[in-house]
Amino acid sequence: MAHYMHIESAVIHGGIYGDYSTGAVNTPVYLTSTYEQDGLGKPRSKWEYSRTGNPTRAALEALIAELETGTHGFAFASGMAAIDAVLHLFRSGDGIIISSNVYGGTFRILDKIFGQYGLRCKIVDTADLEAVKNAFTTDVRALLIESPANPLLTVTDIEAVSGIARANGAITIVDNTFMTPYLQRPLELGADIVLHSATKYLGGHSDVIAGFVVVKDAELAKRIHFIQNAVGAVAGPFDAFLLIRSIKTLAVRMEAHAANAEKIALALQGCPAVKNLYYPGLQTAQGYEVQKKQAKNGGAMISFELQNDYDINKFFNGLKMIALAESLGGVESLVCHPASMTHASVPKEIREQTGITEKLIRLSVGIENYEDLHNDLFNAIKGARR
Repeated sequence: MAHYMHIESAVIHGGIYGDYSTGAVNTPVYLTSTYEQDGLGKPRSKWEYSRTGNPTRAALEALIAELETGTHGFAFASGMAAIDAVLHLFRSGDGIIISSNVYGGTFRILDKIFGQYGLRCKIVDTADLEAVKNAFTTDVRALLIESPANPLLTVTDIEAVSGIARANGAITIVDNTFMTPYLQRPLELGADIVLHSATKYLGGHSDVIAGFVVVKDAELAKRIHFIQNAVGAVAGPFDAFLLIRSIKTLAVRMEAHAANAEKIALALQGCPAVKNLYYPGLQTAQGYEVQKKQAKNGGAMISFELQNDYDINKFFNGLKMIALAESLGGVESLVCHPASMTHASVPKEIREQTGITEKLIRLSVGIENYEDLHNDLFNAIKGARR
């Protein structure tokens, strides 16, 4: 960390801490669109217009940069706005390799928005290093991965693929939403850009929509800032305040999330009703050793399929505490059906090729009491039997 040896302290004191003019321990919410100047060409401070820069947002951006051990952070109005800004770095004819299972919105923006401007997308199983090497052609400018990936929790060796990309003159972009900087720091593993949907674990309370980009290269930072200012999809000051507040509890929340998830995953592993289980914290999981090497633990996302004689609609209807809803990473547990919800924008043939079946269930494990979580989940599974 830039100032603090341990991330548990940095989440509370990192970035621009407090307000030096008053001594307030919390960064104020600067609800202003513009700033008075003392004359033509004489701004009173470095602030001129809040799309370009706002003190509350600047404090948040400094905080996420420090937590991800980057040099520059940028806060956006959503995770998709953050991805959009990064994709604006590229030109027509450029190729981008993406993981074979990524968030449906990432595929959609590449396929439906940037595809019409000539940006080319290659879908590759990035857990397969040979496949990654073979996918690089002269037009490829970037590798965009999630690890663990959404929704099958596929683990990619970030250090290895970053090296492959670098050797081919391309940059590596890692969506670190599922792990957060508390559990995994891709820039330290060789990545060039880190993305976050801050809506998820960084916000943590299902009450704010935001996104982050973090870089460690001054030239990349300059280009991202130009795009952020020119396009204007910035995080508002109150959302920035909410995120600073929430990030202070990131360490304790992620420990509680992961502790519950590990126990739930073990219980599902021993349940005869479960046909397939995806959780990178299990020793039997794909990529377990890589996950153990590059992340603190397996995180708090679990995906699974029930046996054929179980009805997933009955399962969803049988849940009493766990909510059926889009999103993830809040203090409350959420469950979703990727094929019809988060990944509905991915063509069915691509979904099925990658294992996102009609029976797949994705569970975001919250920080409720474990026994209550266990009882709700397994009562719903029991009631789903045909």
